Amino acid sequence: MSGPSRHYVLAAGGTGGHLIPAFALAAELHARGHHIALITDERGAKIPGKPEYLTTHVLPQGRIAGRNPLGWLKGARGVLRGRSMAKRLFESFQPSAVVGFGGYPSLPTMLAASAMKVPSVLHEQNAVLGRVNRYFAGRVDAIATPCEDVDFLDRKYAAKVTLVGNPVREEVLALREEPFPEFGEDSLFRILVTGGSQGARILSQVIPEALAMLPTALRSRLQVIQQCRPEDIEAVRERYAVHGIPAELATYFENMAERLAGAHLFIGRSGASTIAELTAVGRPAILIPLPYAMDDHQVANTREIVAAGGARVIRQPAVTTEEPEAIADLDKRNALLREQGAIFGKMAKDVCQQIQAIAQNPQTLANAAHAAWNCGYPRAASDLADLVESFGAAPLMDVLRVVPEGTASATGGEALARRLNTEIAQ
Repeated sequence: MSGPSRHYVLAAGGTGGHLIPAFALAAELHARGHHIALITDERGAKIPGKPEYLTTHVLPQGRIAGRNPLGWLKGARGVLRGRSMAKRLFESFQPSAVVGFGGYPSLPTMLAASAMKVPSVLHEQNAVLGRVNRYFAGRVDAIATPCEDVDFLDRKYAAKVTLVGNPVREEVLALREEPFPEFGEDSLFRILVTGGSQGARILSQVIPEALAMLPTALRSRLQVIQQCRPEDIEAVRERYAVHGIPAELATYFENMAERLAGAHLFIGRSGASTIAELTAVGRPAILIPLPYAMDDHQVANTREIVAAGGARVIRQPAVTTEEPEAIADLDKRNALLREQGAIFGKMAKDVCQQIQAIAQNPQTLANAAHAAWNCGYPRAASDLADLVESFGAAPLMDVLRVVPEGTASATGGEALARRLNTEIAQ
């Protein structure tokens, strides 16, 4: 433990991109002897990987979006209700600081911290400052960033900005000092394909065809591990079988760190956590950013690793997400099939060309792996914890902290969590 035990609240949106770094920070602060509480939404409470000691509070967050005034009113009510409940949590838990990881579920918590003048820190995971973090940038005490250049981060806040990187899971960081898997002219060529928490349908359409286009000498050495959506997995399995390519398919991999450790090449989306893990371990990649990501942040996330030579980017054209089978009009259905077929075919050729460029020479692949490794921030969790610890109550106040009788316990606020969640259910 680095000093007196303190209490910290982490607020994060309900996706893995927000919560994985929150979990990593929680683990670091817990190891230093502090007590941590997490505030998120119902979806976030179900994200795998939450430490057992991390007490979770599920609060209404509200979302003010769209053009419907009634929706705005409902969203505002949710935000205000969540802020009120967060303030009651602060009164009992007495946090030394609040750390916001962005996403709408963090909005009420950060509003409560601002109202109660609790020291606060923002952590941005992407190379584009998120909407909620943008709103609070002028109100918080510090802003932690994942890279040198973050879009929409006003220069007037430069004095409160600290570059820390993106914290990753301990089991992934543990692989950083492991050597890149042996890759020679005759060795297996292991490719890992993922598309976010639920897979990406376009990868299921494109990647099997791209791999089938590879020269025989390279294709015969392939060993593929691919994440697919449940509704796509049998069709993808059939495609690989037709092409004679060994492939292990699943909708979710529990041991993703182990899969990443054995991979020679990654193909997939460019979310913040994906980039952080690729650079932590040092794995070359072909990245296909999600074209509909807010503020095109997945493209921005690729800038550093691509500039270093650790990855290549293929842009996915905008294509309707409508399923052809759902279209009753035969002409419209056939038109959509032709449009999708042309897009998938072009992308498959692009992926094939990039794989050949990066993998036909073993040294080229090894160089790309080292370039990706050089972009990593292995001390991200520790550096973020140092920043968080620099704000908050004086040590004497930590020692004298008294928890009001009948409310949350000093070990994480379990009683208050039950009470607040009961109120939400009502």
